[in-house]
Amino acid sequence: MFCREFTADARDATIRAWLSETGRRTCSTRQLMTIDILRDGKDLSKYFYVTYEVVSSTTLYEAAFGIAIGQSIGNPSKRSVWETPEMIEAYCAKIVRNSDFQRKQGRVEIAYPLANLDWKTDGIAQLLCVIMGGQTDIDIIRKCRVVGLEFDPAFIDATFLKPKHGLSGMREFTGVRDRPFFGGIIKPKTGISPHSLLAMTKELVDGGVNFIKEDEILSNPAVCRLQDRVQLISNYIRDTKVVYCFCINADPAYLLPRAKFVAANGGTGVHVNIWSGLGAYKSIREADLGLYIHYQKSGDKVISHPDNAFGISWNVLCPLAAYCGVDTIHAGMWGGYLSDPEDELRETLRILKAGDVVPALSCGLTAELVKPIADKFGRDWMANVGGAIHGDPRGTVAGARKIRQAVDAL
Repeated sequence: MFCREFTADARDATIRAWLSETGRRTCSTRQLMTIDILRDGKDLSKYFYVTYEVVSSTTLYEAAFGIAIGQSIGNPSKRSVWETPEMIEAYCAKIVRNSDFQRKQGRVEIAYPLANLDWKTDGIAQLLCVIMGGQTDIDIIRKCRVVGLEFDPAFIDATFLKPKHGLSGMREFTGVRDRPFFGGIIKPKTGISPHSLLAMTKELVDGGVNFIKEDEILSNPAVCRLQDRVQLISNYIRDTKVVYCFCINADPAYLLPRAKFVAANGGTGVHVNIWSGLGAYKSIREADLGLYIHYQKSGDKVISHPDNAFGISWNVLCPLAAYCGVDTIHAGMWGGYLSDPEDELRETLRILKAGDVVPALSCGLTAELVKPIADKFGRDWMANVGGAIHGDPRGTVAGARKIRQAVDAL
């Protein structure tokens, strides 16, 4: 066994050797202490697969090598005497074949051994650490975005709980069958008292909503403590067919106790913003509290925007949300002050429907937009509205009824 640093020339020679030796499965793994290049199809029983958009200052192969080694067994530039052939075979990530390895930019696919994680306790936090971690510190990698994530469907079924209620369960609970759901958002975002919140909730229900969520800015401020508002709202909501999601954003030590507090005091749902951690949704779902879990994406573009040099595509985060068991999610918007490209939003809605998650469209939704959105994207979504309801000059009830009439008219 030996230690060897692989220079750019050495690695380029490795890939050229592989390209010329069409009969071999690996690229001299045991001899060169480098990594496999999978050539005979995917093995979803042993690996999960991540696709990256990469820009390298050298070659795609150089970048892929750094990702695969650095995000599995070792230093991306130096080999160690501790790296045995058996370790490399079992635990090193593998580069999937790509005919354009000598280019400086393009897509690369890496196969990560499933055995590298304890999927129950490491969870989403460690998964994200593996797929988008140390490669951001490799200077030849100028851009690296996760744009694809593939697991064996049987592994997903065996590993994750998925939504407790989801699209199908919410249709059953609310009785909404052939139209989008209608959701109302609490506004103002913060500054209101628990009793003002109750009065607003009653007006939203009178206006015909199926779902209410508190804004992500309202968590546990002194003016409206969670402990003061949960039972007050829940005592009223329990006699309706409306889902109400309390905002419980918090650090890990406080988040799950807050979810349990909501459940113990008759609450139907919780709202958790992305900044509480992508593993938060899985933790709440695994507690099996019976709550609807709403995933609020506000802030996601710090991670997901395509112009970011490093990040994770929103359409990768969406299936992860479904695996974690969220029931509803702020999916995006078309035609409001946020207006996502049609093809991208359509793909997001397809992914979420496949995961039985309710996509909430929000950020400037009005009654006038309901039909055009339904015509473009179908009816498996929720119209989540705040400003157009409460900003109606006739008041909240009238504003809500205007949206409800537009939804019912479909």
